[in-house]
Amino acid sequence: MPEATGRISAPSSDAAPRSRATLVLIAALVTVVLWASAFIGIRGAGPHFDPGALALLRMAVGTLALGIIAVRHGIRLPARRHWPLVGVWGIGWFCIYNLALNSAELTLDAGTAAMVVNLAPLMVVVFSGLFLREGFPKPLLIGAPIAFLGVVLIGMNSSTSAGLDVTGLLLALLAAVMYAGCTLVQKHLLTSGADATTLTWLGAVVGTVALLPWVGRLITDLQTAPLDATLWVVYLGIFPTAIAFTTWAYVLQRSSAGQTSATTYIVPAIAILMSWMILGEVPTLMMFIGGALCLLGVLVTRMRRRARP
Repeated sequence: MPEATGRISAPSSDAAPRSRATLVLIAALVTVVLWASAFIGIRGAGPHFDPGALALLRMAVGTLALGIIAVRHGIRLPARRHWPLVGVWGIGWFCIYNLALNSAELTLDAGTAAMVVNLAPLMVVVFSGLFLREGFPKPLLIGAPIAFLGVVLIGMNSSTSAGLDVTGLLLALLAAVMYAGCTLVQKHLLTSGADATTLTWLGAVVGTVALLPWVGRLITDLQTAPLDATLWVVYLGIFPTAIAFTTWAYVLQRSSAGQTSATTYIVPAIAILMSWMILGEVPTLMMFIGGALCLLGVLVTRMRRRARP
């Protein structure tokens, strides 16, 4: 029989941080997988819906799902002084970004659009270091460009563009700027004490209201679109929007803006694998190499410096 010592062993002080880190990692994985699946959904629904109608239906479904999540979580409104900023963020992230990206992909090939939009994480790395005082950690400065190089390789080999459309290029650049700017604004709001779930729902509500001018076109498209295309939009609203943006906010609240945005460089790598499995689009060798660089770059960004003794 063991000898009694009179002491109760305390749980390891590292248990809580490790548990939280695991949850953050799982949430990040859910986000990137669902956002990667959005490329499949947009390809399935895009030919049958106007970009504005597609964005409106997606956000209407997403807002409803986010409302259910927010009610179950408990709605905690942000401070009134933040309401104007929440409105600007919601319009930029859930309205303008969706419209710009959907419209850009009408005239740009998917590879070029992906390369331009994925300038956003690099912008976030720079501006979060300058304006959010996150600094410039060496792993982030090394890993983000490596991952972006992977995106470039995937984009250059994913499809053949018949010509560079200036309008499409500007729209993709606008999407990148919205992505970067809204990530920084969201991080600022979360740092200021806003509840992540409520904030995401409120932003979605604002974005949906801003998309209401396309309600007439949406009614027309719903009458002509096949059922599977409409179901793809419903999927986009529930999973890549409601669930993925909820997990995105969870990760962003617990990680730096630069590190969180750099994690999304895994999205193109997962997207080409999904396209291979679901659409039968066999990736080229260079696309495999690009995907490997995306994974390597993100892995580097998630590394931590060892504490000095």
